[in-house]
Amino acid sequence: MAQRTRPTGRTVLVLLFDDVQSLDVTGPVEVFAGAEKHTPGTYRIRTATLDGAPVRTSSGLTVVPDHALADAPEPDTLVVPGGQGTRDPDPRLTDWLRGHGPRARRLVSVCTGAILLARAGLLDGRRVTTHWAYSGRLARDHPAVDVDPDPIYVRDGHVATSAGVTSGIDLALALVEEDLGRDVALTVARHLVVFLRRPGNQAQFSAQLAAQTARREPLREMQLGAPPTPLRQWGRITEHPGADLGVESLAARASLSPRHFARAFQAETGTTPGRYVDRVRLEHARRLLEDTGDGVEEVSRASGYGTTEAMRRAFVKALGTSPAEYRRRFRPAPAQ
Repeated sequence: MAQRTRPTGRTVLVLLFDDVQSLDVTGPVEVFAGAEKHTPGTYRIRTATLDGAPVRTSSGLTVVPDHALADAPEPDTLVVPGGQGTRDPDPRLTDWLRGHGPRARRLVSVCTGAILLARAGLLDGRRVTTHWAYSGRLARDHPAVDVDPDPIYVRDGHVATSAGVTSGIDLALALVEEDLGRDVALTVARHLVVFLRRPGNQAQFSAQLAAQTARREPLREMQLGAPPTPLRQWGRITEHPGADLGVESLAARASLSPRHFARAFQAETGTTPGRYVDRVRLEHARRLLEDTGDGVEEVSRASGYGTTEAMRRAFVKALGTSPAEYRRRFRPAPAQ
């Protein structure tokens, strides 16, 4: 009886180069490898460098590739990671991408890997993202590319770009879900101890990270809190999103006039009090929908929206989906 041949699966080819960011490589690789273990024969994961020699990552790890690019298999999914090595890449790498990138069914970048794709002319006319710290440079150097600095990943046709480092895991999980279904992606996510995947249009920053830290103590306490005392029971904005967080109330707690408070808050944090509160409330509602069984009405009250319709409008505006649909898609199902 002839031995059954195992199918080779879709080839996922990951480019490697000196000073690559190691997590840009290993994050997506672990996701695709996890899916292959769950459903054998689906993915064939390969790595390649220009000449087949080992490379040293920006954190000092040495990675030995499977192939030289000239000998690498034609990829179904081509993954281009980022890192310091994208600042002044070998022109041969850009030339290879220019010639082989369009042949891939899916062209994927992680972090500043988008800069390599842009240098190869593969992002012109497309909406893309990259690490927030490099989005300005990408937009400035490549005006034909539509750079959105906010989302953690963006899909535009067969091109998918992601933000900094860990967002490559979110994008890879989305691709696995596209290929093999939610159940497989969820199994991989559980194994990696991450959420199934964050929505691509989720902001790269939380409200606390996106805003600068205020210098003045009253404003800083609005953001970061202070040790609890009998006179400071209110605490942080982030801990009490359901409280009265209007400008008048916040100003009174900071012992400032509403006008002075609003101007000072924006000057020192880079955002208005209203926008900061909106973002905190959205993040709080998302966490409750992901992590608890609380009803939508209860979540809306706890998050400071007042009504379910107000929360629905906020979700649709920011995430393009309703709270109920968000919970259905992004809350992990109970373990069997």
